[in-house]
Amino acid sequence: MPIVSVVKGPRSHETVFKALDLLGEVKYAIKDAARVLIKVNLISTKTYETGVTTDPLVVDALICKFKEFHGEVAVIEADATSTDADKAYKATGLDKICERNNVKFINLSKEKERVKLPIPNPEVLKEIEVPKILLDSAIISAAKMKTHEETVVTLGMKNMFGLLPEKQKSKFHSLGIDKVIVDINTVLRPKLTVIDGFYALEGPGPIRGTPVKMDLIIAGQDPVATDATTCRIMDIDPHEVYHIRRAYEKGFGEIDSAKIRVVGEKIETVKRKFRRK
Repeated sequence: MPIVSVVKGPRSHETVFKALDLLGEVKYAIKDAARVLIKVNLISTKTYETGVTTDPLVVDALICKFKEFHGEVAVIEADATSTDADKAYKATGLDKICERNNVKFINLSKEKERVKLPIPNPEVLKEIEVPKILLDSAIISAAKMKTHEETVVTLGMKNMFGLLPEKQKSKFHSLGIDKVIVDINTVLRPKLTVIDGFYALEGPGPIRGTPVKMDLIIAGQDPVATDATTCRIMDIDPHEVYHIRRAYEKGFGEIDSAKIRVVGEKIETVKRKFRRK
């Protein structure tokens, strides 16, 4: 039975550490990896309190935690259609965190060495081309808790869409972004999902919504269970979210609340109905 931790607390390292500690020995999730890559959400140059981008404090806590277990840790993101990842890295203050921890920031759009990965039983993509560095790494999806105009929510699994190095991602949107998310997670799945809900976003996300102070960190090793649990906290049925439901149907993780062990806070005590429009 997958475990998902839900921790409510002040915006602090301790809140993040508690969410990780409740999962047990998370170091085993990365034990065979060449490196740990923390995938952030830098879809905009807006800072964390807008609810749009991953909080640098959360990243700082993850770096501190995983540097205990692994010598090589880096933070990653790729250019978005309208946002340069390097500019967002500096504008959001993440640069100071990486510099202080002596950790590299890797803009995946600038990685020259790439590989093509065939997608078994694809939704829309027969293959994807991604930076080679991803293949032998443990990816931590450091996602944001947000609604999304096209995919209902953007959480841990949707955050993996940012692994595609092409800046012009509009072609993937035209194919059906929810289906592309499933294809990416078929071959590249996070070892750990940590959802930053200190400040979340409701409304016409992923950029134009309204910030919501939730004071939450949600974490889990099962990406489907973690996203499904976060949906329930947002008062959204995860079965309504195509990429979460389809990932469950393909065996990537659990969606049934009766088969997910939630530790920390109970969903009912932190639940809030998120506005979608």
